[in-house]
Amino acid sequence: MAQQTGSTEKETRPVSAFLQLFTWEEIRMHNGHGQGQEQWLVIDRKVYDVSKFSKRHPGGRQVLSHYAGQDATDAFIAFHNDKSLVERYLKTLLIGELAPDQPSCESNKDKALLEDFRELRCSVEKMGLLRPNYTFFFLIFLHLLVLDVASWLVVWHFGISFVPFVVGMAFFTTAQIQMGFFQHDLGHCSVFRKPKWNRLLQIVVINVLKGFPASWWNHRHHQHHAKPNCFRKDPDVSIHPLLFSLGKTLSVELGKKKKKFLPYNYQHMYFILLTPFTFIPFFQSSVFSFAIKKKNWLDLLLTVTFYIRIGLMYVPLMGFNNFVMFFWLSRCLESIWFAWVTQMNHIPMQIDYDSNKDWVSTQLHATCNVKQSLFNDWFTGHLNFQIEHHLFPTMPRHNYCEVAPLVKTLCDKHGIEYKSKTLLTAFSDILHTLKDSGEHWLEAYLHG
Repeated sequence: MAQQTGSTEKETRPVSAFLQLFTWEEIRMHNGHGQGQEQWLVIDRKVYDVSKFSKRHPGGRQVLSHYAGQDATDAFIAFHNDKSLVERYLKTLLIGELAPDQPSCESNKDKALLEDFRELRCSVEKMGLLRPNYTFFFLIFLHLLVLDVASWLVVWHFGISFVPFVVGMAFFTTAQIQMGFFQHDLGHCSVFRKPKWNRLLQIVVINVLKGFPASWWNHRHHQHHAKPNCFRKDPDVSIHPLLFSLGKTLSVELGKKKKKFLPYNYQHMYFILLTPFTFIPFFQSSVFSFAIKKKNWLDLLLTVTFYIRIGLMYVPLMGFNNFVMFFWLSRCLESIWFAWVTQMNHIPMQIDYDSNKDWVSTQLHATCNVKQSLFNDWFTGHLNFQIEHHLFPTMPRHNYCEVAPLVKTLCDKHGIEYKSKTLLTAFSDILHTLKDSGEHWLEAYLHG
């Protein structure tokens, strides 16, 4: 361990004179996997022991563990708008700082890129792009409620003959997917300035109006943003290798090990067949098992109220059997919509193990954009601006279009490709990428 500074350094650095000094090599050893399983991370050159606090971390234990032994400065800044709220926790976790001869971040990170991005972050804050427009989000919330009510009104007024049944189902499906996009905003604390108001309304929207536990979504999604497309750290790529073989590196590795859960060389075909079942049974069963396992009884109770609510709304109008068909067909349509929109930005990008790249490179290598239009913005819940969303996860979605040119300029300066596609190209790239990954697996499986 690096030695503490002497009296001369105490005079020049009075604030941190009594802090223990560490090297990056020492910090890397405390990544949660060694003896004692201690977890240290660095924020702005300060070293914090989060081993015990990780269990109480509002964003989930795994988010901190994914950065154990690494610099987490930019991830910390990206996830926390209200710095005063977390400072009291940080003070109790502080154990030291980097020694003076140690760089501010690991050697494999692009220092120049990080410095420019931090300047951009300061500009974004000064421009007010992290402040929400309440009118915008009120209209978003209002429109999804109108869609939800319109679904019931169509069935109530016109009955359950073929046309009103289909129209009502279309309204219900659209309301549900738009609720998903809105709760996504709330989960990122981008609708209100105070985190508690975001969390309270998120529970109402995702639990009561949509039927999924907020704790389950937060558990998965915060990890996804912390380390996107990193195998064993991003839950969204946990479908490898059970259902799909993802990325060239992982596919070749799987093939060489002669592992085959499914015929991955056909995965670009069965992806289309599996997408209607994203919510059924995968999400629908996993959310209940998660809530029970974590003993989130309130989450579970509120989720059950969703099924009571829609049952009371629709069963008296159409009977139980028709309601079951109405609901599950809606879930299938929503699953298709959800799967294609969420995967168009990530599956075609780099998927590999965590290589501890800097924040900007980690996000840019794992994300791409879909060109902006009023339809694309609405259809994807502004997830067509996936690059900006990942770089600034707490930014209100209505500001993505303003920060996008600044991000593109940053990418051009540092020679990083800023990928932006049409919606149809983004969809087709999912299949092309899955086909390529399947071929890499097959080649390694047969000849590796």
